[in-house]
Amino acid sequence: MKTIGLIGGMSWESTAHYYRVLNQETARLRGGLHSAPLILHSVDFAPIAALQAAGDWDGAGQQLATIARSLEAAGAEVMGLATNTMHIVADQIIEALNIPFVHIADPTSEALLADGFDTVGLLGTRFTMEMSFYRERLTSRGIASLIPEIERTNLDGIIYEELCRGIVREESRRIYVRAIEQLAARGAQAVILGCTEITMLIDDDVSPIPVYDTTDLHAKALVAAALA
Repeated sequence: MKTIGLIGGMSWESTAHYYRVLNQETARLRGGLHSAPLILHSVDFAPIAALQAAGDWDGAGQQLATIARSLEAAGAEVMGLATNTMHIVADQIIEALNIPFVHIADPTSEALLADGFDTVGLLGTRFTMEMSFYRERLTSRGIASLIPEIERTNLDGIIYEELCRGIVREESRRIYVRAIEQLAARGAQAVILGCTEITMLIDDDVSPIPVYDTTDLHAKALVAAALA
């Protein structure tokens, strides 16, 4: 099994979930006491979040590309970026690497298409919902995406002010469920949890339409790439 390089910490709450799924999936596929060979660089999220707020994507991309190169130099043979939003700078990271990079939107797209869905809701930070980088990746695979028409600022705030800090509130869960209901009314057949923290709030038990957990799907795709 190849060694996985993981750029995490954005936030550490979701990176902890990545770590668990990477090892659980490896044990499921390999059996016994097997776990995932992994090199993790967990960033301090505060400076990255400040770059996001300032719109300095180039600066953030340079930092993450440098980290990716250091992970490759340390022995990583396949690379993952444990955040949806920062895939805005995925191209910068890919250009810095000589090893495969598993893009978070690709296993999500594959799972949706396998289940026959071609129109989905997309929830995430306001950057993921409003900028084109994620939605264009879905479109290239034949998947149309809808984003909430209202409350995007509130949905974004729940991520940064609550979930990234480990705070899970029932009222916030209701806000997300309401957003999903509105997306379903507009034709969404399923919904992408396009922020790695949203799974802390939403799953199939509370959503009116099927949910696709990008954290879970991405981690399993990284294991598959490492075993290929």
